[in-house]
Amino acid sequence: MPRSAQLSTTGTSQSRGDRNRSLERGVALLRAFRPGSDLLGNGELAERTGLARATVSRLTQTLVASGMLEYVRASRAYRLGAPVLSLAHAMRTGSPALIAAGPLMRAEAERRKINVGLAVADGDEMLYLESVRYSRRVSWRNVVAGQRVPMELTSLGRAWLAATDERTRRQLLARFRQRRGEGWPALAPAIAEAIESVRQRGYCWATWQPQVVALATPVALPDHPIYVLNMSVSGDTPATEVVERLHGPLMELAGRVSESIAGG
Repeated sequence: MPRSAQLSTTGTSQSRGDRNRSLERGVALLRAFRPGSDLLGNGELAERTGLARATVSRLTQTLVASGMLEYVRASRAYRLGAPVLSLAHAMRTGSPALIAAGPLMRAEAERRKINVGLAVADGDEMLYLESVRYSRRVSWRNVVAGQRVPMELTSLGRAWLAATDERTRRQLLARFRQRRGEGWPALAPAIAEAIESVRQRGYCWATWQPQVVALATPVALPDHPIYVLNMSVSGDTPATEVVERLHGPLMELAGRVSESIAGG
């Protein structure tokens, strides 16, 4: 589905009439760049965003002039410019949530020898703000923030779906139904079960990657997007044992993270 057609999951309530269409389209072009897609031409950008090629051509010229894109003449394509990295750095260093939650997450990952992550929704995907990953070869390591994972397949995404408003949830479920096609009848009950688990127990779990069990819980605070905190481990331990061992620590950490963000 074109990236420009993404749902807004930032929690804003602006009406469409209050929004700047050109700016929205320019942002859609920047969103089209992903790891492994470092060079994109006007045709590829038009396909990924659903915008007309003439519109894309005008917008890319503006983005090049502003430094947000670089034009690679030999390839007749564009790559993200350095100012985009500067914006990401400013976001990370100025985020109250990361400042508050980061030390708590790192301490928990090192103490329990597990992976701990914090994510938010971006359209129909989950976007990691921070991911602290334990490795047996070293005490812990940080995975670069900004990684995206599917909302409908992960405990992160399902926990977020449980916490969002009913209208947004219905729209996203309709999108997943269309995207997954024949696989939807098997996937829908798992999503529904996870949502109910969050409502009843405060958390859900999933094993969407081989030998990885992940638990997640939403952290919803006034004047903040819905954050989702997760813990995961890799190995052959049965999922039920991992869930029994980690659901208490996850909920306890979520409480401390919530208090720290709210007091920041």
